[in-house]
Amino acid sequence: MTMPRTAARTRQTRAEMGWSIDNIGLILELAVVHLRQSLIALAAGVVLSLPLGWIAWRFRLVRGPVIAVTGLLYTIPSLALLILLPAVFGYSATDEPNLLIALTIYAVAILVRAVADGLDSVDAHTRDAATAMGYGGTRRFWAVDLPLAGPVILAGVRVAAVSTIALATVGILVGVTNLGYLFTTGLQRRFAEQVLAGVVAVVVLAILIDVLLVLVGRMLMPWSRATSAPKTRRVRAAAAQGAPA
Repeated sequence: MTMPRTAARTRQTRAEMGWSIDNIGLILELAVVHLRQSLIALAAGVVLSLPLGWIAWRFRLVRGPVIAVTGLLYTIPSLALLILLPAVFGYSATDEPNLLIALTIYAVAILVRAVADGLDSVDAHTRDAATAMGYGGTRRFWAVDLPLAGPVILAGVRVAAVSTIALATVGILVGVTNLGYLFTTGLQRRFAEQVLAGVVAVVVLAILIDVLLVLVGRMLMPWSRATSAPKTRRVRAAAAQGAPA
């Protein structure tokens, strides 16, 4: 009896290992949908966070409340938010916009502080020099403040991107299809290979988007590397001096 059971388990293991290959089309299709949902929410979060972060930076009296309120949004359980939003605004919980709105809210919760901190990081003397050159408030923001705050904001965008891609999987619990489909069906069927395929796909998407954001940041903000290079050299020199002979 032991040999037949062992053979059956071996066949089952081989079948599980081949599931991802046999269903690569389904995985890619779900990954594209998942990526689209995540990027739309992330883009919307960035657009909404810029004015909110600017308000928090510009008006010190409201900085604390704005950052606190937006930060608290991230503490709302995702499934509860996906059920609460349709109840409040009257649309269907199974519609894709429900997931997109929820993901946008979580992105805003991360990015508002990143925008405010980024604008804080801009040197005051640089702003004064731009003003002395005739830059108005709006022109200075787009030409000086925002580019110099870019590296800090980009760090927040990277965190928000990974968080958004991970959280998007919860949408399947209310009927919005994406890579979360592999989790729920795999768990229902007790099929570990399907769940693992979903996990790997989500991780790969997160890594790809993070790498892409880094490359875009280096192309659009080359000065961030120039300013960080002297700091890196100083750190290495200090470490070399303190190292034992």
